[in-house]
Amino acid sequence: MQAAISVLGRLFLVTIFLLSAFGNKIPNYSNIATYMGSEGVPQPQILLAGAIAFLIVGGVSVLLGFKAKFGAGLLFVFLVLATYYFHDFWTFPVEQQQDQIIQFMKNLGLGGAMLFIIANGSGAGSLDQILSKPKAVTQT
Repeated sequence: MQAAISVLGRLFLVTIFLLSAFGNKIPNYSNIATYMGSEGVPQPQILLAGAIAFLIVGGVSVLLGFKAKFGAGLLFVFLVLATYYFHDFWTFPVEQQQDQIIQFMKNLGLGGAMLFIIANGSGAGSLDQILSKPKAVTQT
């Protein structure tokens, strides 16, 4: 039961990252890169490609629990940069600050989850756990 809950938790956690890559950033690449540039992101075409790679590699890594600490690190870096460039609520007009505070806090919570995985691993039902189990030694 613990493994099933852990896998489901990882699925719920990474869904936002994978949908962001496949449902938004890839199909709207040009528009997103233009928006990124308008927000002060340097080299937006290149950094968008990197962001997509971080989202996919990190998301799949955490989902499967394979090298999950590394994958969580990729997602953490993505969250820090996305939060800095796009959810800097203190620079928005007062009427838009509440929405940006919510996005900022969402990213803060997701970042906390990534730090938790970096510190503790991906948990039960993960490939990391399965592959790290000692093999039974048979004597002949």
